[in-house]
Amino acid sequence: MFVTDKVNVLREQAEKTAAPGYRAVERTAEANQRRLLQIFHKHKASSVHIQQASSGYGYDDIGRETLDNIYADVFGTEAAIVRPHFISGTHAITAALFGVLRPGDHLLYAGAPYDTLQTAVGLNNEEAGTMKEYGMECSIAPLDKNGVPDPEILLSCLEKNTKVVALQRSKGYDDRPSLSITKLKDTISRLKAHRPDIIVFVDNCYGEFAEEEEPGHAGADLIAGSLIKNPGGGIVRSGGYIAGAQPLVEQASSRFAAPGIGLEGGAMFNTLPEMYQGLFMAPHVVGQALKGALFTSALFEQTGLKTFPSTSEARTDIVQAVEFKEKQRMVRFCQAVQEASPVDAMVQPQPSPMPGYADDVIMAAGTFIQGSSIELTADGPLRPPYRAYVQGGLTAAHVIYAVTHGIETLLQEKLITLPAESDM
Repeated sequence: MFVTDKVNVLREQAEKTAAPGYRAVERTAEANQRRLLQIFHKHKASSVHIQQASSGYGYDDIGRETLDNIYADVFGTEAAIVRPHFISGTHAITAALFGVLRPGDHLLYAGAPYDTLQTAVGLNNEEAGTMKEYGMECSIAPLDKNGVPDPEILLSCLEKNTKVVALQRSKGYDDRPSLSITKLKDTISRLKAHRPDIIVFVDNCYGEFAEEEEPGHAGADLIAGSLIKNPGGGIVRSGGYIAGAQPLVEQASSRFAAPGIGLEGGAMFNTLPEMYQGLFMAPHVVGQALKGALFTSALFEQTGLKTFPSTSEARTDIVQAVEFKEKQRMVRFCQAVQEASPVDAMVQPQPSPMPGYADDVIMAAGTFIQGSSIELTADGPLRPPYRAYVQGGLTAAHVIYAVTHGIETLLQEKLITLPAESDM
């Protein structure tokens, strides 16, 4: 990759700007690594657990059962179910919601959920098997002027049959801020003060280990996420998790598997070594991704483009949005990230339809594991203001390389201009 002197100056300045944020990320990663180690010790994780390779029904798999217990402790909950059979975060979230909701119940979302989940809950498209088809209602509570959930607005939107209030920790393909643990604590406590019967669900995708606490520590009743995102540490090939209060996890596990089987079954085959090791690696890998996000923000801010969050803002997930304003800029940047990937670098992604999305999506994902967004990806729906969502990065060095290549590509093709040298 050829990098001009001007871009090298920008890169060096971006690293200086991001340096204070790097130190904060390192402190969080160290705290989470220490906490994970203590949890592994508490549950006496051993080679016996890791070497389990159950098949068939998977009954009496002590490696799986111990992993469930470790996940529950990690996320500050009573119970958890961790399985390779979850095909995505949307699958785990849908199993959790279907598990605790019944026909006639109302689900209230704080702000619109991301595109694929809107389909699952019946807010768009008439797909078979949505919550709407099962007689479960879903409505959206507006966010406040800053784009975050307002407990008073949520309370005003509650109905008599509201059973679950859902909070989405990450921004997804939206322009709102991601939610911090502090904000989650405040929102959940105020909801519970007025309606202690409400189940508060948190979509934890992209947020795991970005802070020193998790939604369970903030009072969430039920949470879910994907193992090919943060908690898989970049090596888990498939899966997801649901964690929360014991009765709720049992209900969700019945939906995931079958009533009467729930937590008791599910062959793990040969996935346990990567699940244990990936979880242990996750704080470090998430830290690398967060450093990459800080660098991306700092670099693009120097070009005059908006970034969300900005370099000075606290990080609560691994997603970094860059607003390109123009379609071709966004598409070409994502293609440049693909060019700097370790896998399929020769492939040029093109905007195309994707299941669950209303708009064409451009997706750079030259990853070792298909769809793994803890590895470096850059994607987004093709709609104004043309934001690309840069996320993940197994090493900060790879993110720096790829994003710098993206800037250089845009510059060489005259899709952006950089400040004059005298201004740099």
